Amino acid sequence: MEVVTGVLTGLVFKLGKLLVGEYNLQKGVKGEIMFLQPELQSMQGALKEISKAPSDELDHQDRIWASEVRELSYDIEDSIDMFVVRCEGGQQLLAAPDGMRGFIDRSLDLLTRFRVRRQVAMDIRDIKRRVIEARERREAYKIDGVGGARPDVVDPRLLAHYTAVTELVGIDDARDELIKVLTDDGSQEASKQHGRVVSIVGCGGLGKTTLANVVYQKIRTQFDCWAFVSVSQTPDMRRLFEGILSELGKDINEETRDVRHFIDAIGKFLQTKRYCIVIDDIWDISVWKMIRCALPDNMGGYVIITTTRNFKVAEEIGGAYSMKALCHESSRKLFYTRIFGNEEKYKCPDEHLTEVSHRILNKCAGVPLAIITIASLLANKARDKMEWLEVYNSIGTGLEDSTDVENMRKILAYSYYDLKYHLRVCLLYLSMFPEDYPITKNHLIWMWIAEGFVQCEQGKSLFELGECYFNELINTSMIQPVYDRHEAMIEHCRVHDMVLEVIRSLSNEDNFVTILNNEHSTSSQSKMFRRLSLQNSVVHLASPFPSTSMLQVRSVITFSSALDQMPALASFRVLRVLNLKGSYLPQGCDLKHLGNLFHLRYLGLGRTYTNELPEEIGNLRYLQTLDVVGSYIGSLPSTVVQLRHLMCLCVDQNTRVPNGIGRLTALEELSTLYTCDESTDIPEELCHLTELRVLELFFWNNTLEKSLVACLCKLRKIQSLVIWASGGEYNFDAWVAPRHVQRLQLQSCWFSRLPDWMNPSPLGLSFLWINVRELRQEDLETLGRLPALRHLYLKLDHEKLKIPRRFIVGACSFPCLVECRLLGFMGAVFFHQGAMIKLRNLSLTLYARDVREIMASSDGSCCFDLGLGNLLSLQEFRVSLFTSDLEAPTRWKWRRPRLQ
Repeated sequence: MEVVTGVLTGLVFKLGKLLVGEYNLQKGVKGEIMFLQPELQSMQGALKEISKAPSDELDHQDRIWASEVRELSYDIEDSIDMFVVRCEGGQQLLAAPDGMRGFIDRSLDLLTRFRVRRQVAMDIRDIKRRVIEARERREAYKIDGVGGARPDVVDPRLLAHYTAVTELVGIDDARDELIKVLTDDGSQEASKQHGRVVSIVGCGGLGKTTLANVVYQKIRTQFDCWAFVSVSQTPDMRRLFEGILSELGKDINEETRDVRHFIDAIGKFLQTKRYCIVIDDIWDISVWKMIRCALPDNMGGYVIITTTRNFKVAEEIGGAYSMKALCHESSRKLFYTRIFGNEEKYKCPDEHLTEVSHRILNKCAGVPLAIITIASLLANKARDKMEWLEVYNSIGTGLEDSTDVENMRKILAYSYYDLKYHLRVCLLYLSMFPEDYPITKNHLIWMWIAEGFVQCEQGKSLFELGECYFNELINTSMIQPVYDRHEAMIEHCRVHDMVLEVIRSLSNEDNFVTILNNEHSTSSQSKMFRRLSLQNSVVHLASPFPSTSMLQVRSVITFSSALDQMPALASFRVLRVLNLKGSYLPQGCDLKHLGNLFHLRYLGLGRTYTNELPEEIGNLRYLQTLDVVGSYIGSLPSTVVQLRHLMCLCVDQNTRVPNGIGRLTALEELSTLYTCDESTDIPEELCHLTELRVLELFFWNNTLEKSLVACLCKLRKIQSLVIWASGGEYNFDAWVAPRHVQRLQLQSCWFSRLPDWMNPSPLGLSFLWINVRELRQEDLETLGRLPALRHLYLKLDHEKLKIPRRFIVGACSFPCLVECRLLGFMGAVFFHQGAMIKLRNLSLTLYARDVREIMASSDGSCCFDLGLGNLLSLQEFRVSLFTSDLEAPTRWKWRRPRLQ
């Protein structure tokens, strides 16, 4: 029902626009619209009351009425949208050229618009009739037996606060036990004589993946190569093997296109190497047998860890290790830490909540997913015993032997129903994606926007609001964040299998999404599809989709080989989201019908290997997102500059954009814009794009340096700026970053000194790639005060300037830094105790003569001490020693596990 409440909110707004817009509606129609507005608002209020309870607790009549209103709301929105598109489409013809041709075009358009207005009048009258009938059947929408809303208490803690806890609490014993199984005679060195295979087995939510990952992180550096990949119930084997090769660090050959070639390539690569591989979430033994064909038995020694929910699969794989639930002490620690913070992880600070906490933990039965879910829910509530008891009573009966998946579903469903209505519909949209699929954060938010799930609020852009929704879902543990390779920013998210099971069930009830894969399809009995997800379909349908079932489809997403099940584009009437990313479009594929999808807001053609877009794409007046990254499009058609509502444009660096890009004044995200010697007007065009938040430039024209810097100074909403510059070095002293910047990656762009805008520190800056000619000790201290910085690439020019200077990284500096690369230092860097407490990877470039001087001044002890022992989280240290201008740098690598 939350789907309907979200649609109705938008409908009331759209009806209001019809009244104030210049649509020349008939007087009677305006009166009927004014009647419909309060009626729809009353419906919305009634539906909000119904939505507070799970569907299985609702009266049967309530469910029937809500379903009726859902279909009615979709029909109203479709009618309004089609009317607006037709009316606004004619405005361009009204500006047609003079002459007989222009006269004919304008005359025909006026006739068409008259017919459209007459049709919308008939539609509005029919809608009014249906609304009145629905009101009468529902007895004026009176809802009984549903409690009122309760105030929430905001939880200020970030997801990272408890993500670390889920990896550590109660896992140490299991980790050590599993490592003992994988090593020789209980030593900490993995077997070098033969291979070991272990299969972690247990029900969903027990923490199998967490345990596998902790062990993997602990032992992987003892091997030549390693990989961690997830399967699913219906895996795409090609994508799975491609993931293994990528994780192993081997380049993927373009000719490697079928599964057999992947198996051969992986086996050949691993034949002479010691390897460690985790295969997560295996459901079918046949899938394991195929994977096993790619993992050779060699004399170098290897470790293979698998996870599965199926005990029979674990036994066939071998080395079954039964996952145990958390003990009560660990459960309590995890529970209290999530709710109250680390300082209260051993006890409940409110004695009156101790008893109900104990009862809740008994129901969770040591299942980490259940504990985290309920704790996340309680963290947003007042510390009131009655509210906590209400949560307890909603969970249902206890988990017997930790195998009752139905009770787990009730736990997760309760958290779902506690979400705000706009978050529920955003979460349901994730049922469009397959299991274990890494969902790109930005693209997901743009799809939410295209569907109309994100409503305008004063002072924030639609994307910023969508990002708030995304972060709220993370904070409530409904989705899991996936960081980029630098671990600096959240790039993707995943949905836990148990959560996905719940939202698919709810989606099915509301006819929200229809899923088609090679196992089964899921949808309600309705013949009218709303959203279509085509997943791994390798078998043709027994009968094609009837064209009438596509008339109200709003989103279509295809995955892998499912493109062959894609209905004809001409069969869609109100499509808003079309995402074909990763689906191979054969050469000659006709995309001209794209120009007829007038309602389209999101078009994803990334990695489809199409080589051109049709000129008709300029007809998509409401298009907000265009993504062609990874395709073979050499240049965008000139009509792209007509897309005045476009907010996100993602292209490859070798894709040329047409002149006039500055007309797209709604753009918030632009990547990757290529500038060369012919692109002399690019800076001037960029100056008009003042809404840009994300900008990625490939810069190859040093004559535009000053104009480009001046242009960037005008883009005050920039949060992420990436510049790839070639053909020389560029002076960026004149550029001042906005205070809310989050990511800066400025390659070949130099500052004479650390810029003044670094002090006071930009609070949200988490990724910094910066080149500074001269750095002082106080400058390093300024960088160390950046509170959110997770990745730092700092390059100096001290060698060229002959500035021998040593630096000290003091205690409490760089509190969040995870990865650090320091280049061009002409002197040592010493790390004090308490510095960089989270640093895991450190790269340092030094000059050999400096190292010799340092060692010579150490009282003859030949000790080269950088204070690395004070970096307690350090896992890997790489150093490059430059010996002369003529010799390449000498590199050596240090890893803490080997040192120990």
